Amino acid sequence: MKKLFTLLLVLTVSFTVNAQIETPQPSPSQKIEQKVGLTDVTLEYSRPSMKGRTIFGDLVPHGKLWRTGANKNTTVTFSTDVTIGGKAVKAGTYAIFTKPNANNWEVLFYSDANNWGTPQNWDESKVATSVTTEVYEIPMDIETFTISFDDLTNDSAVIGIMWEKTYVGVKFEVPTDKAVTAAITKVMNGPSADDYYASARYYLESGKDINQAVVWMDKAVEMTKDNPRFWWLRQQSLIKAKAGDKKGAIKAAKASLEGAEKAGNADYIKMNKDSLKEWGAM
Repeated sequence: MKKLFTLLLVLTVSFTVNAQIETPQPSPSQKIEQKVGLTDVTLEYSRPSMKGRTIFGDLVPHGKLWRTGANKNTTVTFSTDVTIGGKAVKAGTYAIFTKPNANNWEVLFYSDANNWGTPQNWDESKVATSVTTEVYEIPMDIETFTISFDDLTNDSAVIGIMWEKTYVGVKFEVPTDKAVTAAITKVMNGPSADDYYASARYYLESGKDINQAVVWMDKAVEMTKDNPRFWWLRQQSLIKAKAGDKKGAIKAAKASLEGAEKAGNADYIKMNKDSLKEWGAM
């Protein structure tokens, strides 16, 4: 029994020591990030090497679903909605699966990115989009599986897949022009009511120029007079009170109280009544 215990102890110590030795991974992982227009795109995948093997049509059979790399799923993450193959794809993370053939590949973007390899039960409803793309022959071997972002413009890029003597590319488009045009329109039209309100409230709470806060808050209320917001009117009353305009503060508080009563908001009803009593209006 003593000899058995000693043997187990030796094996345990040996295993612990061996487990602490780090060795290179046969298919090391890579993470690349790319800004395309205003969209952040992140690609994560593992990179097997040829090592003297025939890849496409052998190690990776033609016409069968492939994980597009090694180990866990190859994934791409888009920070905004994009368009792939003419189809809108929501912002998020997708697994990239492929069906390689001699002359073309089908590239599929799968919304469930948490499988290890290909899913045991393929769900067609999770295919956000699929694209059939042409195969291009490279004049030399690409030893290590490589995915890149190619042909960058303000509005698009190509996910390039290379291995052995094969290159395929999948173009995706990003909504840069839409976002920039909207931003230009907003700026050229001047600040919104929300911008004025947020700025005025910040100045009030930070003890900054209260007269400037009055100007901004009045503009915010004026811009929303067709749909007055009682919580904005509450802030307007506080700003005017701090600026020494008691008459204006009372007027704003009464308007806020009326809106709060219509909305049934007990908190704002109480706050406005308390302020009106403090300012001698009740």
